[in-house]
Amino acid sequence: MLKRILVANRGEIACRILRACKEAEIESVAIFAANDAGTLFTELADIAIQLEGYGLAETYLNQQQILEIAVEQGCDSIHPGFGFLSERADFAQAVIDSGLIWIGPSPEAIAKMGDKITARIVMKEAGVPVIPGEEVDGGIEQIIAAAPSVGYPLLLKATAGGGGKGMRVVYDEADLETEAKAAMREAFNAFGDDRIYVEKLLTGSRHIEIQILADKSGRTIHLGERECSVQRRHQKVFEESPSVALDSELREAMGEAACAAARAVNYEGAGTVEFLVTPIGEFFFLEMNTRIQVEHPVTEMVTGVDLVREQLRIASGEPMSCGQLSMRGHAIEVRLYAEDPANNFLPAIGKLKRFVSPTGPGIRLDTGVRQGDEVTPDYDPMLAKLIVWAPSRKESLQRMARALDEFVILGCTTNVRFLRELCDHPDVVDGWTTTDMIERLWPEGWNPDMELSISSAGLLIASACESSNYGRIIQHSSGEVGKISPFSTINRRLP
Repeated sequence: MLKRILVANRGEIACRILRACKEAEIESVAIFAANDAGTLFTELADIAIQLEGYGLAETYLNQQQILEIAVEQGCDSIHPGFGFLSERADFAQAVIDSGLIWIGPSPEAIAKMGDKITARIVMKEAGVPVIPGEEVDGGIEQIIAAAPSVGYPLLLKATAGGGGKGMRVVYDEADLETEAKAAMREAFNAFGDDRIYVEKLLTGSRHIEIQILADKSGRTIHLGERECSVQRRHQKVFEESPSVALDSELREAMGEAACAAARAVNYEGAGTVEFLVTPIGEFFFLEMNTRIQVEHPVTEMVTGVDLVREQLRIASGEPMSCGQLSMRGHAIEVRLYAEDPANNFLPAIGKLKRFVSPTGPGIRLDTGVRQGDEVTPDYDPMLAKLIVWAPSRKESLQRMARALDEFVILGCTTNVRFLRELCDHPDVVDGWTTTDMIERLWPEGWNPDMELSISSAGLLIASACESSNYGRIIQHSSGEVGKISPFSTINRRLP
């Protein structure tokens, strides 16, 4: 059994892991940079240690310092969460070499799946369908030589990393060299590796991923799918389970392909195999994330399986506790970002003067921020994940809409109103979501261009510097402050 875990992460995912440790009666150690002092995750841990240095390289990416703290604090294991060092095979190996338990798959599995070219080759050998493309492993000349056989439009992708970094769409041969150089520069800046390869761009496809679990006994299962098609800049913002595009036959075929992918690298722990699904129902391997996913709560809500707790069990050498796949109802997750949808979804900063989350049946909020926290450019701008569950997809959408209507965030521009509009958009309501949806509908960013009709009954628009992302702040002649929702004619007062 694990006794004391160091959580090598911050924010929302650190809170999620620390709470799982508490429930499992495992002691926890949090590490934090100076600008994270006093934040929520540092208070949830049994022990919190400040990292020396400034910036990511000296703090959350400083492998040596993290390992030294783990040993000094008597930890027996490290959980990396997602992002940061979670998919670094060298860090996983360093943890093991230090005599600690790595809560995740083997360094070999991480290395094979982390290199996109190697992953494609391994998947082909395992019989898992991959996106048509060329596994070139060189410079511009090889890219130019491979492009005609792949055909346009095509996608240039970084061999290392993910999250949309080092990725470029090329529609015409005339743009290939320029876009390839740009992709290589971005890949090198993000991952220290400028290698890119070529894939066919599958337009109008859905992004569907399969959650898998594998324990040390060799048992590998899948826990159904998550649809993650609604994305901006290749980053997911709206996820749901189950997908309207899958029937039981396609679900089982994709689930078995995901398990085959995991078995091909002797995978252990929780992982996600991502696929693109075409309009005619073909599916192709996209990549495997060798860690817990941001959107894992969606699967937890429909299956009742605590995926982080399962990670802890598997790392302890215990068999997983869940059995045959059983999905119930429908769950949706939206990612709340400090960003400006009207300015092409660029990140925003500011102090969270008000942060009042919704409540009620079937609602879950995973967050690492609280009212009064400062949103800075130092880290990813995701503030929270709002997850809802209901017996049906229609009810789940209605519940999400209601929850977003109730969410109050003041002091920082966010995408709350954009997410709320998604809930009513015909493509989302009808289930016609594709990976190019946001770019197709709002190529320059989303702007509601809202026109409010305010009567002359003594209502005045308040100062724009105190703007709400949910409604518009108004001030009554009496001095009381309230707001008008862009989604109803109801005038709600702020408490």
